Amino acid sequence: MMSAVLYGGTALAVLVSWRLDPEKTKRALRIGAKSLHGLAPRILGMVVLIGLVLALVPPEVIRKLFSHGGIGGFSLVAAIGSIVTMPAPIAFALVGSLFKLGAAPASLATFVTTLTMVGVMTAPMEISCFGKRFTLLRQALSFVVAIVIGVAMGVLL
Repeated sequence: MMSAVLYGGTALAVLVSWRLDPEKTKRALRIGAKSLHGLAPRILGMVVLIGLVLALVPPEVIRKLFSHGGIGGFSLVAAIGSIVTMPAPIAFALVGSLFKLGAAPASLATFVTTLTMVGVMTAPMEISCFGKRFTLLRQALSFVVAIVIGVAMGVLL
């Protein structure tokens, strides 16, 4: 239902834009298509990699990994999530799959936060744009906040 509303709203917005300025709308659609073309292989690669991991790693291992409590357990999950940065839609889909396999919600909160906010693999690019001090401070704070979120979710749930 929600997808239908989003798709319908998007289609309506494109039609209104087309009515107001067809040339600008064509340009915007071309730019969007070019962006999608560039992102599609990376997103598809991530989805395939996640599918392989979920298929090859037994559910018991996932449950055990994502059921450790306390700061140590949350730090472990946060460290795993920090290795790679993922776009939020892929990260949320991964976390949904892990939840269905029995992973604890509090650990998943920490994991998804680090997946989307901390990125060891992307740090060199971020350093080149924003500087070493800013990048290290931002990523360290994001890591700590992810653990705090996991602990808070553990208390609330």
